[in-house]
Amino acid sequence: MRYLLIPLLCLLPVFCYADEAKDMAADPVLERRMIGLAEKLRCLVCQNESLASSHSELAEDLRREVREQMQKGMNDQEIIDYLVARYGDFVLYDPPVKKTTLVLWYGPFALLLIGAGVLVYQLRKRKGQIAETELSPAEAQRAAEMLGESQEMPGQPPTKRPAKRPNKPKDLQT
Repeated sequence: MRYLLIPLLCLLPVFCYADEAKDMAADPVLERRMIGLAEKLRCLVCQNESLASSHSELAEDLRREVREQMQKGMNDQEIIDYLVARYGDFVLYDPPVKKTTLVLWYGPFALLLIGAGVLVYQLRKRKGQIAETELSPAEAQRAAEMLGESQEMPGQPPTKRPAKRPNKPKDLQT
């Protein structure tokens, strides 16, 4: 019994990939044409998937309806016009540019320009709020010493600093 159970458990992953058969037209040419057209159409339920790749029930119904219209002899443009009349431009993955879709096409660019304008305005406003502080000569001298630079004072000749010599190991020093 145990030896029979092991091969059955090994076959278990094969059964996990079993799926329901997809709707297919009897004519493979018609099916390829339907899939090509369904790639141009949006699933109304999923909204970010094409009608061809969606698994929703509405998508299956729409694919079936497209198949039936193709079998009646309608061309692709007539089918698209029918679906747009019934569901609106939203059913198209690439909606046309017209008055009702202007926001869809140009809205992202307008938002980008508004965002850039607000950013420039805020940066200019913030620049005016930050006061520059002047260092006193003593503070400037101290900062220069901390940075290892020589600070020239106005009205005084520049001071020359001796060049730094590399440190020699103690055992080599004479």
